Amino acid sequence: MIFKLKSSVKDYIWGGTKLRDEYGKTGEYERIAESWELSCHHDGLSIIEGINVPLVEYLAKHPEAMGENCKKFDDFPILIKLIDAKDNLSVQVHPNEKYAIEHEGEHGKTEMWYIIDCEPDSSIIYGFKDKITKKEFRQAIKNDTLFDKLNIVPVHKGDVFTIKAGMLHAIGKGILLAEIQQSSNVTYRVYDYGRNRELHIDKAIDVARLTPTPPTPIKPVENIKNSYADDYKIINSKYFKVFLEHGNTKYISFHIPKKSSFTHVLVIEGNGIIQADYCTSETKIIKIKKGDSFFISAGSDWGILGNCSIIYTVI
Repeated sequence: MIFKLKSSVKDYIWGGTKLRDEYGKTGEYERIAESWELSCHHDGLSIIEGINVPLVEYLAKHPEAMGENCKKFDDFPILIKLIDAKDNLSVQVHPNEKYAIEHEGEHGKTEMWYIIDCEPDSSIIYGFKDKITKKEFRQAIKNDTLFDKLNIVPVHKGDVFTIKAGMLHAIGKGILLAEIQQSSNVTYRVYDYGRNRELHIDKAIDVARLTPTPPTPIKPVENIKNSYADDYKIINSKYFKVFLEHGNTKYISFHIPKKSSFTHVLVIEGNGIIQADYCTSETKIIKIKKGDSFFISAGSDWGILGNCSIIYTVI
C-alpha cells in the first residue's frame, strides 16, 4: 500500500519561501521554514491525502504497515522534514534518549542532514573546534565568545552530515536540506542572534558533547542499482537507514526484505512515476514531482521511473 502524504508546515522566524514556491508546500503562512513530511508527532501530523486521515491514526489501526523493525520502539520512531533556512538557525543541541525522557517526557534526537541546495559560501556549525569544559562553555556564552570555540564548516550541494544527540550545531543561512531524525521536538538553544527567543543554557550545558567531532561530510553514492545493499546507504544508524536514488528512463525497482520496515519516499528533484505492489495483490501507480512525500507499507515492492531524485528511508 502506498499513500501520498500532506505535510505539516511551520513558520519560524528564520524561514524562507522556497518550500512554497519551489516544492509546492501550502499553508497560511507567508514563509514556510519547515515542512514535516513524515510525522506522527503531536506537534505536526502528516495527513494521508485522499482520505484526509492522520497517518498516526491509520497506523494505530494497521500496525503491520510499519513493519517488524518498528516493534523495538515504543512509538513511531522517525520524523522527516524539509528545512529552508533563509536566515541562520539558533546554535542549539538536542538531548539523548535518557535525558530527554527524564526531563521532557519525549524521545532524544539524533538526526542527519542532506544538503539539497545552498548558496555560495554557506556553512553550518558542527560542534566544538577543541575540547572544552562545562565552565568554559558557560563562560563563552556569557562573554559572547562562543563562536570562537565552534567549528564553522562550509557545505555544498549533496553533502550529508550526521548530528548525534549532544552535538552543538546550527544550520546556516542560504541552505535547503532534508532532515531525517528521531521523532522528537526537543531543542535547547544557547545563542539566537538577538532574536529574543527563550534560551536553555543550563540544559544545553548538561547534554552537550564537549569534545570535537571531525566535520567530514559523507558523500552519497550515485546511480544505485541494488539500493538495499550496505555499500549504498548514506546513513545507517540504529534509528534509521537512508538512501539516495536518481531515476532515469529505466524502471528501478526496490524491495525491503521480509516485511522488515515501511519506506518513506521524498522526491527532492524532477518528476516521474512511483509504483507500489502490496503482497502482489494490488498495484498503484502515481505521478510524482519535486516535493512529494509517500508512505509505503512494509511488505511492498515498489519502484520509480523518470528523471527524478529521491531520498528514501527505512527502519
